[in-house]
Amino acid sequence: MEKALNELMEAVKVSIDENKFVKLTLSKPRNRQSDLKNVYVKMILLKGSNWLSFTYKHNTKDIVKNFAIEDALQQLIELLETSFFAANLLTSDMDIALLSNEKGSSKLIRRPVEKRTIPEREHDHTKSRLINPANTWWFQLGITDRQGNVLPSMQFKFKQINKYVEILDGLIKQIDFQGTVKVVDMGSGKAYLTFALYEYLFINRKLDVQITGVEQRPDLVLKTNQIAKGAQLENLHFVEGMIGNFTVNEIDVLIALHACDTATDDAIAAGIKAGAQLIVCAPCCHKQIRQTMKPPFDVLPMLKFGILLERQAEILTDTIRALIMEKHGYKSQIMEFIETEHTPKNLLITGIRTNKNIDIEEIDGKIDFLKKQFGIEKHYLETLLS
Repeated sequence: MEKALNELMEAVKVSIDENKFVKLTLSKPRNRQSDLKNVYVKMILLKGSNWLSFTYKHNTKDIVKNFAIEDALQQLIELLETSFFAANLLTSDMDIALLSNEKGSSKLIRRPVEKRTIPEREHDHTKSRLINPANTWWFQLGITDRQGNVLPSMQFKFKQINKYVEILDGLIKQIDFQGTVKVVDMGSGKAYLTFALYEYLFINRKLDVQITGVEQRPDLVLKTNQIAKGAQLENLHFVEGMIGNFTVNEIDVLIALHACDTATDDAIAAGIKAGAQLIVCAPCCHKQIRQTMKPPFDVLPMLKFGILLERQAEILTDTIRALIMEKHGYKSQIMEFIETEHTPKNLLITGIRTNKNIDIEEIDGKIDFLKKQFGIEKHYLETLLS
C-alpha cells in the first residue's frame, strides 16, 4: 500500500499547489463496527492561508476539524493506514482513487475528466447561529467547556437546541408582540431549551421577556435557578410544579416539550385558556387514544399489528389535537423537530392564534368522523376544554 498511498499524497500536494484541489473523500471503514463512516475534506481560507477542513461523519454526529496543510497530509496518511480502505480525490482535471484491501494490496486509479470548476474557498467566518455557545450558562449547563467549545458528547444536543430555536424563530417572527412577552415552559427539565429561548428572545430579538420554567423535580429547579441568577438573567425563573396542576394566566407563549401522554393535552388546554399567542408542544407516549381505540379491523387489517396500531394512535391523537387547536382559533401545524434516526418522538405541534372566523361546525365534523372511524368516544383535550 505504501507506494500507492505515497502517490496519492503527492497528487494531493500538487493539486493544492496548483490550485486544482476540489475535494477528497475517505470511505470503506476498515472496522465495519466503527462509528466513523466517512471523512470529507475541503479547502478553506483560514488566517489568510489555505487549510484543509475535515468533516468526520459519525452515525449520530458530524465533527469538523481544520488543519494546516502539512498537518492535514499527515492526518490523511494516518486515517488511510488505520481507518479506511479507500480514498477519492477530485481535482479540476482528474479523478484519482486509492483502493486497498485487508490483505494489504492497493492500487491507484487515475481518470482524466473535463474541466471541473474549482469551488470558492470558504472563509473562517463563525457560523451564524441564533444562540452563542460562548455564553456562560452553556458551560454551567454542561454543554460547553470553559472556553465556549461544545463538548464532543453534547454535539448532537447542541444541534438539537439550535434546531429548536430556528423553528421558534420562524414562528415568533409571525407574531406582533406588545409589551412584555410572557413565556411559560412546562416541564423544563434540565432547561437547555428554556435558556436557549431566553437568549434568543432577550439577547437576539431584544424583546422584554419574562420566562418561567415549570419543573416537578426540586433539584433541577434549584440548579437552574442558581445558573440563571449567577448569569444575571433577571427575567428567567424556575418554579416547582406539574403541568396538570400549574396555574397559567395571561401568557403569550406556552412551550411543552416531550410532555408524556395527556400532559401534552394539559399544556395545550392551559395555553388556550390563557389566550397564548403561540403554543408549541412535542408530544410523546400517546396512551389515552391507544387504550380506547376500537378500529374496524375488517376495513383496516393493518391495525391488527400492534406496532402499526400504536403508530396510528399517535397520528390520530396529534391530528385531533391540531384540529381542536384550530377550533379554538389557532393556525395549527405539525412538523418534524429532529431527524427520525435519533428518536421516533420527533414531532412538534404548533399553534399561532389568529383572528380569522372559525367554522366550528366543519371542524367538529372532521373530529367526529375520526372518532367514529376508530371507535373513540372522547379525546382527553376535548374533556379539558368542554
